Amino acid sequence: MTDLLVRNARLVAAMDAQRTEIAGGWVAVTGGLVSGVGLSGTEPADAARTVDAADCLVTPGLINTHHHLYQNLTRAFRPALEGNLFDWLRTLYPLWARLDEEAAYTSAWIGLAELALSGCTTSTDHLYVHPAGAGDLISAEIAAAADLGVRFHPTRGSMSLSEKDGGLPPDSTVQTDDVILAESERLVAAHHDPSPTSMVRVALAPCSPFSVSTELMTATAELAKRLDVRLHTHLAEDIGEDDFCLETFGMRPVDYFEHCGWGSDRSWIAHCVQPDPAEISRLGRWGTGVAHCPSSNMILGAGLAPVRELRTAGVPVGLGVDGSASADSGSMWTEARNAMLMARLRDGQAGRAGLFSAREALEMATRDGAACLGRAGEIGELTVGACGDIAVWPLDGIAFAGAWSDPIEAWLRCGPVSARHTIVAGRLVVSDGELRAAGTEQMLRDHRRISVAMQSVR
Repeated sequence: MTDLLVRNARLVAAMDAQRTEIAGGWVAVTGGLVSGVGLSGTEPADAARTVDAADCLVTPGLINTHHHLYQNLTRAFRPALEGNLFDWLRTLYPLWARLDEEAAYTSAWIGLAELALSGCTTSTDHLYVHPAGAGDLISAEIAAAADLGVRFHPTRGSMSLSEKDGGLPPDSTVQTDDVILAESERLVAAHHDPSPTSMVRVALAPCSPFSVSTELMTATAELAKRLDVRLHTHLAEDIGEDDFCLETFGMRPVDYFEHCGWGSDRSWIAHCVQPDPAEISRLGRWGTGVAHCPSSNMILGAGLAPVRELRTAGVPVGLGVDGSASADSGSMWTEARNAMLMARLRDGQAGRAGLFSAREALEMATRDGAACLGRAGEIGELTVGACGDIAVWPLDGIAFAGAWSDPIEAWLRCGPVSARHTIVAGRLVVSDGELRAAGTEQMLRDHRRISVAMQSVR
């Protein structure tokens, strides 16, 4: 018997290799995996549970390829938004130095719940602030993801260069290279599951060229290869990073990235706003992925990332909501829409005739995100044998009145819209727009208490 049947959709966008779209289609999930996709009238006769997707677009669950979940504790923090990226970081580091296990668990629970409400079924996280005595922050996040029932790719972030070493973070937030490498290996052994249906995979993620040593960048790449896990970092995010790398290392960020042994398809990088054409070609040759973070890039004034050029060069470009101290909203639908709009603006400025489409944004939010995480064919598509991760999007009501010609364009150009149902491994995490997990009000109370205490520290 089929465990779950999503039927009667206005359109199923399978996001398979052929970009199959099925009007009136259905998707079946059995044992946590997609067991069938087809036309109305051919669906399985027996299903333990049926979801009616009338007037809805059905897509694979969206994939968030870059986040800092703990930052929702300092969301829309006004004093941090008066300068550039480096000013923003210097303002917030002292607040984030108050992180502990309770703060990590609570912020992760709230952040992942917010993502699930926006149709996200798999999320990464880049937690790189590990204050002395804070406890096991990554394991606390993993526990929150398990309690919610979402697929999670935490990355063991790190910082080793404090202000006294020429970096940006205060001394209280950095660790030694030896501690970072040992903790990275411990977390992989404790939590990383490489199986095709994995709910947790761990990657290694030194924060950025301006917050870790060259020795740590190089040693982390070697460790990731030995443990067969992925690599993640910020790169080419801001023009100030170019200046820092040229002054400190005598090379641009992408050159430094290669110098440290990161130029491969094991890596994916966040932002990548400032690469030049030759660097874009190199990223494409390596197969290095990019997590495009349009809302954060706009709020911090980083610029218009060359998404069209990156994709044309063969770079897998996924979407990231980034931290909620810069993007502020943890909505994957918002990132998909902003990615489409920013790319159309850039296309128009370049005089291109074929402007960026909603389908391209959906590809980035699904298939390309899966490629960034090394999970192409497992997640990000609705094909037999793929993980049963599904988002069901309502296309009715005032916001969609008149939008009949193309459900995918309507999904992203109308709205705003949240998922009606978010399904992970065949289980409803969001049903009729509401979280299935209990305890939301208590989690919000805990979050407010922690957030107020953190923001009172100056």
